Amino acid sequence: MKHRDFFVVFIISLLIVPIILDYSFLVNVSAEQELPDLFVGVDVAYFDGLAGIKSIINEVSAYTNLIVIGSTGLTYRSNLDQACQYAYDKGLYFIAYSEISIPKQWLDNAVSKWGNHFLGVYALDEEGGKQIDLNRYSLVKQADNYSDAETHFVDTLNMSLDYIVQNAGSMNVPLFSSDYALYWFDYKAGYDTLFAEFGWNYSRQLNVDFCRGAATVQNKDWGVMITWTYNDPPYIESGEELYDDMILAYDNGAKYIVVFDTNSNYTHGILKEEHLGALKKFWNYMNHNPPTRDYLADRVAYVLPKDYAYGFRGPNDKIWGLWEADELSYEICTTLDNLMEQYGTKLDIIYDDKTEPYDTSAYSKLIFWNGTTYSR
Repeated sequence: MKHRDFFVVFIISLLIVPIILDYSFLVNVSAEQELPDLFVGVDVAYFDGLAGIKSIINEVSAYTNLIVIGSTGLTYRSNLDQACQYAYDKGLYFIAYSEISIPKQWLDNAVSKWGNHFLGVYALDEEGGKQIDLNRYSLVKQADNYSDAETHFVDTLNMSLDYIVQNAGSMNVPLFSSDYALYWFDYKAGYDTLFAEFGWNYSRQLNVDFCRGAATVQNKDWGVMITWTYNDPPYIESGEELYDDMILAYDNGAKYIVVFDTNSNYTHGILKEEHLGALKKFWNYMNHNPPTRDYLADRVAYVLPKDYAYGFRGPNDKIWGLWEADELSYEICTTLDNLMEQYGTKLDIIYDDKTEPYDTSAYSKLIFWNGTTYSR
């Protein structure tokens, strides 16, 4: 799992943590630009000073359009404004990472200064993954049953997200994050966009199916974060593998394709010439090969039981991180494997969640966990 250089703390402690930002800019953006259909870029999650992020912006601005300012070494310091301005001047869109409350004045100024080039806030990180792995930062430590765990997870995460942008007032500040599990419940908690993580030996297509399905039904956006394959140098996959992963995301209809860039100490980037070359190659490919829309047609959804938050990483994975696999786990996993083989990129995975008016009209067929099917 990837981590940031500033770990999440409990909500009560957030109340006393100040954020240091510069409100010195008050220039209005004259006109909004039309947003691109696809955002491609780098999550700069290490801190090498303002000069460090300027350097990578200089390097990638010719063949990307997005920078995630992902290091709290920058986002919690006054030079965040300079980093955002530098990205803006280079024509890039950008997202700022935070785990603490952001003052309304800064958000007001960001919109006034940079318009829709300021895409929003990357708030917290891998909350679903932390829960399924039940690490020390997981939101739910105990629950009576699956529904109780869902309620606690969604409500607690929603409270955390509200705290981070609580000063936004009537502003609708888009919230981003990346994860490798429980996308459905992340979206329910309030995220507008999630990046399905491509990393380790986890199934890329399975994570796409979960994230895209949740985004489709809940009317949200989704993308991909290509992160570490190894926990030690070189951390990231080869340039050739990186390019293949970007093509996979593109072919599946991702709106965002982001490459995670930091070493384990959060002091330097890990992207080499082969990885930058892969970004250049993909940028050229996407500009000469518009995405086909057939990935939106004739899609099929596999529908899981309500609140069934199994990890789906193997037979020993947990449910909500709290319970061992139950009697349904093997049957569901076997069915899902068969459906992925049958439908390929046409398959999404959603939940039988009747508590909200979710939209399943994108699907030609719904295949329920209990064997029931519904075709349009």
